[in-house]
Amino acid sequence: MTLYEELKARGLVAQVTDEEEIADLINNGKATFYIGFDPTADSLTAGHFMALTLMKRLQDAGNKPIALVGGGTGMIGDPSGRTDMRKMMTKEIVDHNCECFKKQMSRFIDFSEGKALMVNNGDWLLALNYVEFLRDIGPHFSVNKMLSAECYKQRLEKGLSFLEFNYMLMQSYDFYELFNRYGCNLQCGGDDQWSNMLGGTELIRRKLGKDAYALTITLLCDSNGNKMGKTAGNAVWLDPEKTSPYDFFQYWRNVGDADVLKCIKMLTFLPLEEIEKMESWEGAQLNQAKEILGYELTKLVHGEEEAAKALAAARSLFGAGNVSADMPTTELEEADFTDGSISVINMMLKAKLASSRNDARTLIKQGGIALCDEKVTDMNQSVAAEDFENKDIVIKKGKKVHQKFVIKK
Repeated sequence: MTLYEELKARGLVAQVTDEEEIADLINNGKATFYIGFDPTADSLTAGHFMALTLMKRLQDAGNKPIALVGGGTGMIGDPSGRTDMRKMMTKEIVDHNCECFKKQMSRFIDFSEGKALMVNNGDWLLALNYVEFLRDIGPHFSVNKMLSAECYKQRLEKGLSFLEFNYMLMQSYDFYELFNRYGCNLQCGGDDQWSNMLGGTELIRRKLGKDAYALTITLLCDSNGNKMGKTAGNAVWLDPEKTSPYDFFQYWRNVGDADVLKCIKMLTFLPLEEIEKMESWEGAQLNQAKEILGYELTKLVHGEEEAAKALAAARSLFGAGNVSADMPTTELEEADFTDGSISVINMMLKAKLASSRNDARTLIKQGGIALCDEKVTDMNQSVAAEDFENKDIVIKKGKKVHQKFVIKK
């Protein structure tokens, strides 16, 4: 099976401009390809997994990746998939976020000896002369065609700023610059970027008369059509300070039965033959498949040791009912206690198990909070400081979120 055939078999390929040419490029290691990352935070998320694993697959086959961080476009904001305008960031914030990205990407991509590049589009976009840019690039774009693109249609109802309207030109110009500077002949990205990506291939063909290609990746959605990579509305981060390796493991361990094999196929590097054997699994075997998914992805992001610890902690907790040393833990300080005790609500707020007191009360009222395996029903329930010396104090939120509490020594 060729690399391109494997990508299709894994369900990764959504749309391509020129299938035969793209297959030839990546199968023979002749592609210099790029994927763009807007530095809107100081950490990548689980939502970036598809792009990162695709880059690794292509690099392992001899192709050269370019990770393009949007130091320029990130100061404008991509309207794709948005109903509101993104907040604009300062150059200092963008630069910091880009540095964080490279550290995380290095888990997937080998940047040594020119095997891959990280490039910032601020290097060319921020120095552009506006009039010259309009005269040089503007004639190659039809406003009517741009407005028919899905990424703009979604925003027109609520208002699309001219700032964001420029985004397609900026992204297209990125591909043009990368083609000229580094011989980049293939752009990859999420399927929601299709219109923007076509703009780049067409710009290169019109201005330079050269061939350039685009491949979009299938968006990772659950069986209900929701994008994966979030929990309770919050992103699942790759930074262990934002999402612990245990919580990261637990997110993937708890995907739906209908989604686990799709995730294994799309995101892990397990052989397809091995994955195909799992397709007949059901019942308890699906829980085993979820453990495999959580372990493999945690190993990719946090390393084998952290993945093993997370797996052991999960098995200990859900199997024997014991409290594991590797369970996410919140340290309480002396100042957190009043008259020698701390309320359950304050513990929840300290551990960010609730966003506010009202949120905490609602969770308790709905029966979603347990303290040491006993459901909390009293809004004023508290824990005495000496109780922490005698037993493990654990709050459970629902069935999947567990937090251990200790007093800082």
